Amino acid sequence: MEKKSKTTSTKKTVLRKASVKTGSPAKEQLRAEIIAKLRRHFGCELHDAGRTELFKACALVMRDHMAAELVQAQDRRDQSRQKQVHYLSLEFLMGRSFLNNAYNMGMLENLKSILSDEGISLTDMMETEPDAGLGNGGLGRLAACYLDAMASTGLAATGYSIRYEHGLFKQVIVEGQQIELPDSWLDIGDVWLLPRMEEVREIRFNGTLHESWQSGRMVPELSNYTPVLAVPYDMLIRGYDTDNVCTLRLWSARSPVELDMNLFSRGEYLKALEQHAMAEVISKILYPDDKHIEGKSLRLKQQYFFVSATVQDIVAKHKALHGTLENFADYHSIQINDTHPALVIPELMRILMDEEGYTWDDAWNIVVNTVSYTNHTVLPEALEQWPQNLFETIIPRIWDILHEINERYCAALWQRYPGDFDRISRMAIIADERVRMAYLSIAGSHKVNGVSALHSQILRDRVFADFAQYEPEKFTNVTNGIAHRRWLCQINPELTTLMQECIGDAFLKDPAAFNEFARFADDKAVRERLAAIKHGNKEKLAAYLRTTAGVQLDPDSLFDVQVKRLHEYKRQLLNVLHILHRYLCIKDNPHANWQKRTFLFGAKAFPGYQVAKQIIRLINSVANFIARDPEVSPYIKVVFMENYRVSLAERIMPAAELSEQISTAGKEASGTGNMKFMMNGALTIGTMDGANVEMYEAVGPENIFIFGLRAEEVAPVKAHYSPATIYQTSPAVRRVLDLINHGFGDGVSYRELVDSLLMGPNPDEYLLLADFADYVDTHKHVDEVYADKDTWNRMSIINIAGSGRFCADRAINDYARDIWNV
Repeated sequence: MEKKSKTTSTKKTVLRKASVKTGSPAKEQLRAEIIAKLRRHFGCELHDAGRTELFKACALVMRDHMAAELVQAQDRRDQSRQKQVHYLSLEFLMGRSFLNNAYNMGMLENLKSILSDEGISLTDMMETEPDAGLGNGGLGRLAACYLDAMASTGLAATGYSIRYEHGLFKQVIVEGQQIELPDSWLDIGDVWLLPRMEEVREIRFNGTLHESWQSGRMVPELSNYTPVLAVPYDMLIRGYDTDNVCTLRLWSARSPVELDMNLFSRGEYLKALEQHAMAEVISKILYPDDKHIEGKSLRLKQQYFFVSATVQDIVAKHKALHGTLENFADYHSIQINDTHPALVIPELMRILMDEEGYTWDDAWNIVVNTVSYTNHTVLPEALEQWPQNLFETIIPRIWDILHEINERYCAALWQRYPGDFDRISRMAIIADERVRMAYLSIAGSHKVNGVSALHSQILRDRVFADFAQYEPEKFTNVTNGIAHRRWLCQINPELTTLMQECIGDAFLKDPAAFNEFARFADDKAVRERLAAIKHGNKEKLAAYLRTTAGVQLDPDSLFDVQVKRLHEYKRQLLNVLHILHRYLCIKDNPHANWQKRTFLFGAKAFPGYQVAKQIIRLINSVANFIARDPEVSPYIKVVFMENYRVSLAERIMPAAELSEQISTAGKEASGTGNMKFMMNGALTIGTMDGANVEMYEAVGPENIFIFGLRAEEVAPVKAHYSPATIYQTSPAVRRVLDLINHGFGDGVSYRELVDSLLMGPNPDEYLLLADFADYVDTHKHVDEVYADKDTWNRMSIINIAGSGRFCADRAINDYARDIWNV
């Protein structure tokens, strides 16, 4: 380690590099621009502006600079004819944009100084910004990380999605139960959006399909359709240490008819607004419940709406620049993020054939060479299938094209596998009057990738085995990555500074440079600095939760964290079983030297997912039950943090010490939260699932806590699995489940949860009880290691050093090289 004086000097240099880059405006110029925005937009001065006005003024200044840079970037792309990447995702979980933009643009320190001169805290002002309600979980956060990486690595890239008025929902916990409230973000969040009214596209739903003879060929035409306008709003994404700017184009649904005046004049006021309302509902909310036909219909409309608008947009701009679509695949890569954008395949076919006159074979060749598909799940229920009748009614021309794709695909399979009816039936895109969107995505793409090595292998060997045998060259892997400048540098500046003092600045742009930090694992001074940084971050999280939730945390306890979407396969319930086992052990021996633990949960359950909502209620019941016990509460604290979101995760990740990644082996595609925890120095307790496998390879078995069945062991175990036998033969399991059955003094019964583990046609589907004993033993090992803080901090450094391979920059380079040919 260098001397303290050197450290201070280095830190100041780092701040200049990260926050006052070449090309960013000088402080006085930036101050003048902010004052001008305040006067022009809000009629006030800097000294009397409110927090919201200040936030918007600063955001508008940054947006102006990014817009100017975007014009220059687009000119460069047009002149060089650079191949463009189009990343389609129904989710982009962007979180807040202020800090990310200010950091990447080099304005952060000047903004902080300008506000400080007025007695204003930049941190407090940034709390004004809501999280953009454009996503739910890992799928959307990955897409956001990839946009940041594409901008930072110099790609010409555009993301496409829907401008939802409301996100999934705002979660509040009332008497232990999840309550869903509207997640409204646009009142303030739309400051980042640039409306592009001159690029509105028309989307056509329903109607009657017929054919007419035009220019020597039969052309399908749709009449009596319902038009919906797709209005684009652009969110600009600035790369780090570059003048490259990418765009996230968000489509908002509007009716071409604002008001039917004839109906209104007759006093039929609601009916006069009906068409307007039915159009705008398309972009009203993320993931409407699809347990009823209306929800299914709305989801299908959302998917076609944003796909059709996007394809029209790409094609129009390509024709304007190149004058032909013959070279379309040479200049465009369309990546579909899971199956939600799969209709890009028949929609591009429709435009190429119906509007541009291409033959089927020529159009199909362009489509397949343009489109690639990322799969994100192995769960059968998550592989989308839509009823055939919805396509026939809502998008009849797309249904015709899908039917033809299926016929031709099955004919090709027949040529390859003559007489193999079972195989062809398994691989058919349309079967049993349902459209299998994953199979459409495979058939219409030139590449199909999983998101971790294990996940990709499972896709080839099990989920899509028939397809992998038919076209093995299509299948590849790109392990997920996270935006490390956001999830390390911005949210954990003290750790970033420590790394820069040790290994320099190269890791800011080169993920491979992370490895150099491993050399300092045996440096006692570095380990002590790391421990102090972690403790400081724990204190910050404790202060935040004390202020916002009235919760008292002990920063000297081990912070054990599980934050992710609530799903049974992610096994939050297994975590609860261990907590209760720990509780019982303390009751048995209250005077033993117990390690204090704070168990932190954060998760949203989909509104219709009753089991998941019951698990949330159980966590809160257990938290209150333990808090009331004076014998155990000094050693165990359980906290459910409501409304888990990106901005909350940015506070949690730097403070976490143990990361719970405990899904049933073979069920988690990859995960990205595991990578964020690792990068911030948390150690992982987890199964050999998803990217955990590659994390294990990166750090070695001695620096990660692995337990449970391996993926290849799951099926043999399930073939003869009897959780009731485990209950009967394991006193530990029996005591925990009996405690849950007995209840926690709040009048709530959790007997159904216990019954789901022991009874029914498929008890304990996700093998909680099979892994319970090993999970408990591994937690005992965690306690032993944590007692030796020096060893723990050494392991933490090894994990940070090994996290470089999980940076989004690396992942995007893999896509560019192996899939997009950029």
